[in-house]
Amino acid sequence: MKYNLLLVNCLLFLASCKIENTMNENQYKWPAVQAPIAEKKEHIRVIHGDTVADPYYWMIDYFKKGPDSNEVVQYLKEENAYLDTMMAATKPLQTTLFQEMKSRIKEKDESVPVFKNGYYYYSRTEEGQQYFKYCRKKGNLEASEEILLDVDQMAKGHAYYAATGFDISDDNRYLAFGVDTVSRRQYTIHIKDLETGKILEDAILNTGGDPVWAADNETLFYTYNNPETLLSEKIKRHKKGEKTADKIVYDEKDKSNYIGVFRSKSEDYIFIVSEATVSSEYHFIKANEPNQAFKVFQKRIPNVIYDVVALKDKFLVKTNQNAENFKLMETSLDSTYQEHWKEIIPHRPDVLLESIDEFANFIVINEREKGLVQLNVRNLKTNENYYIDFGEPDYMAYTSGNIEYNSDTLRYNYTSLVTPNSVFAYDMSTKKKTTLKTQEVLGGYNPNDYSAERLYAKATDGTLIPISIVYKRDFQKNGKAPLLLYAYGSYGHSIDATFNSSRLSLLNRGFAYAIAHIRGGQEMGRQWYLDGKLMKKKNTFTDFIDCGKYLIQEKYTDTAHLYAQGGSAGGLLMGAVVNMAPNLFHGAIAQVPFVDVVNTMLDESIPLTTNEFDEWGNPKNKPAYDYMKSYSPYENVEKKNYPNLLVTTGLHDSQVQYFEPAKWVAKLRDLKTDHNVLLLHTNMDFGHGGASGRFDYLKDIALNYAFLLALENNVQ
Repeated sequence: MKYNLLLVNCLLFLASCKIENTMNENQYKWPAVQAPIAEKKEHIRVIHGDTVADPYYWMIDYFKKGPDSNEVVQYLKEENAYLDTMMAATKPLQTTLFQEMKSRIKEKDESVPVFKNGYYYYSRTEEGQQYFKYCRKKGNLEASEEILLDVDQMAKGHAYYAATGFDISDDNRYLAFGVDTVSRRQYTIHIKDLETGKILEDAILNTGGDPVWAADNETLFYTYNNPETLLSEKIKRHKKGEKTADKIVYDEKDKSNYIGVFRSKSEDYIFIVSEATVSSEYHFIKANEPNQAFKVFQKRIPNVIYDVVALKDKFLVKTNQNAENFKLMETSLDSTYQEHWKEIIPHRPDVLLESIDEFANFIVINEREKGLVQLNVRNLKTNENYYIDFGEPDYMAYTSGNIEYNSDTLRYNYTSLVTPNSVFAYDMSTKKKTTLKTQEVLGGYNPNDYSAERLYAKATDGTLIPISIVYKRDFQKNGKAPLLLYAYGSYGHSIDATFNSSRLSLLNRGFAYAIAHIRGGQEMGRQWYLDGKLMKKKNTFTDFIDCGKYLIQEKYTDTAHLYAQGGSAGGLLMGAVVNMAPNLFHGAIAQVPFVDVVNTMLDESIPLTTNEFDEWGNPKNKPAYDYMKSYSPYENVEKKNYPNLLVTTGLHDSQVQYFEPAKWVAKLRDLKTDHNVLLLHTNMDFGHGGASGRFDYLKDIALNYAFLLALENNVQ
């Protein structure tokens, strides 16, 4: 390896340098420190008659050769050291931002309890602690507390610790849960005897962290993941205390599908679901017959998705068969194939049917119209239905914590760009709403100090793209204010307008924050997603660019003050738009970015690759290869000017492997012709989701904000 090491004299220079303007009045002078230079090694890719040199392919070595092959780790550490040096002058600002954001969070807090099978369950946090305690009280909230898991104690000694999938046996005695200490989303399932307080010897490795108890209090079902590809491959059955190999009850042969297992809210059934973005299939058994063979609900149909909800007397089926935005069907408990399905909510071209929350007497249909969530309450006895009114033009609402089937009370969350999250209990019979909890923003927060708007930008093809934007009321639309534009735009995942207390640190320093609801998401219906995937993926990128141009046209900002941010598939978006419109943005933050699309999709040994064929295409097919090569950020780096860039990744990332952003940065360093800053930060302990503690993640946000503020010459 050939590196330009960071010498002591460089650090001394940094300590003495002062922030001063360069020719661009909006960018302070970065330290004159040489960036690391990654070694090039010959590697040639030949496919479909196309020969491509990839001199940074060797960076895959950490997982191909193991941690002992530390050449790439050394390079990543050099990049981290370079970033630390370049950003050293912002360290006081980062500390200020971290403390500022942390001070808004109520450290000693408690979730709203949920009731199930005689107990109230909740989690609570304590002052100064990074994690939480999972607790319950029997019968009523005045009863004595039982701490089921003290995750603060369990996490000690671990750089990363995630506990998930809490499931209580029907007799209330056993708690099954998953633990990941590496941040690869590979969980070990443990069982705790809540009477004795002992963790049983059962330790189930390489799982999805999703244990599901059968009704016998002895049997667990769970998803088994391939230890190398991390693909969810099998559903297994485990008998508590048994040391024999767990029984495989389902083996998925289609590597493009994800699988999982869950128990119905009615408690009567255990379902296995196999799904991709374009098709699905369910299998089921009765929960009190755990040794029976699972039977198929309806065989998978190409390009047809269906989801199953179990009521006491019938099944509900949400499907997009001949219904692009989905319709709702019903069928009897003993006749589940599609020829028996009866339509109860027809397809609506202007309304997306997203999901169903089921209760004994009601169902709540989660819908989306004109980009906004709606909750449609339907009485199963009278067939009366109505909508819950939210009263704001741009918001997010979602049902949550509704684990009790025999209840007439719906719990839902509500938030907007200016409204902190609130939890409501809604009596579906009387239509009476009760506030259970409102997010506290410590230090004082007045929503009237901020304004939110919903805008529409016209895309290149004439499509109107919604934009949600928030800023302080004294924000001046003079074309000179800084603005951060965020988007995701993949997998049909909708990004809604939600409150974030950390964001206040940016708004209070003069920034506007905008969300571009671009195609590839599902905000405007299923077609919105279909028009931003596979051979239409470039719509996602051009939509984002057009949103940026619109915000400039309407004087919210200009090219010297416009910034972009996206993560994961949104990081792909960042890579694509800085290739396509590098002069539109002054800077961009690409978090865990999926930027080496072709190489990753060609390598089926990389975790999750085969699951992604329905989203991006399979480059072993030439049309798909040619198309994704035409937009893949790594493939399209050129000798030209690029905006200032901060790129972040995690060494243990299971979703987007660390080497994608590392290769991209190395290639950008080699080819870009500007003097703008390019920084790579690799978290050596964490993966895709960042830090596991409830405060540590704020350090990453502080770094991002400090980067933006440095570009705005505002590091005080």
